[in-house]
Amino acid sequence: MAEIIQKDGTWTFDGDALRLTPGRDKNVSLLRRTVGELVVPLGALAGISFEQGKRTGRLRLRLRDGADPLLHATGGRLTEPHDPYQLVVESDRYGVAEYFVDEVRGALLLDQVPSGPVDAYLLPGPPVPLSVSAGDGTASFDGERVRLEWNWKTEDSKVAAGARTLSLDDIAAVEWHPAAGLDNGCLRFTVKNAPTKAPPKYDPNAVELWGFKKDPLMALVAAAVQARLPHPAAPAAPAAHGDAGPVQDPPAPAVEDDHDALLRRLRELGELHRAGVLTDDEFALAKQAVLKRM
Repeated sequence: MAEIIQKDGTWTFDGDALRLTPGRDKNVSLLRRTVGELVVPLGALAGISFEQGKRTGRLRLRLRDGADPLLHATGGRLTEPHDPYQLVVESDRYGVAEYFVDEVRGALLLDQVPSGPVDAYLLPGPPVPLSVSAGDGTASFDGERVRLEWNWKTEDSKVAAGARTLSLDDIAAVEWHPAAGLDNGCLRFTVKNAPTKAPPKYDPNAVELWGFKKDPLMALVAAAVQARLPHPAAPAAPAAHGDAGPVQDPPAPAVEDDHDALLRRLRELGELHRAGVLTDDEFALAKQAVLKRM
């Protein structure tokens, strides 16, 4: 097992999953503290890197496209303080960070985890019920319905329309945008058969955000809803085939002896190395990971 403990948080890797726990330091963002501990399965990872700086470095996880509803709903717009997949590392722990990266990369090579996109979420998204007040309203989600309620700062036309309740079946998409410069952000729900180009200030299906401390928490509402919407890359449901009878489950693959599987993996790694697919360092790292498991 590999572990790195910092003021910014603690990352632990047991060979199958990474456990990301935010630190209690005052500089840890409200969003990360609210999210709490995340468990990221190895199969959700596309890569890991470590960047050194003069005083601090940064560990970064790269998840496979479509694996996490939070990243999907925010569209990569979470800035560094709020991104739960980054960890600030003090300079005296650079060696530990590099060892941590080697362990994760070795497991990715050993398990042959692809780095391409997925067609189903591999992380569950934030738990519900969930309610956040920020900007010009409050967004609540109970797992089936979204409710938007307005405050005294809301534009008059939205207030006059009253609170909004949207069922999951009515929602086509959800997105979160942070405030940037002079542009306000928003949490916006796209309702089926009712597209709009109205600014969030006037859109009754959007909460306008002004860049205050609690604004990033609206990303959690977006992620919780996103996790319960159909995955955008999911294959279409097959058409019915009349009276063709029940669909049979595919036969379960034969279970291979662990030791034989590891020996076969060593041979495959050797062939990839001889063919030039793996560099000397990559081959040595992957071989070491296999031998550890034997």
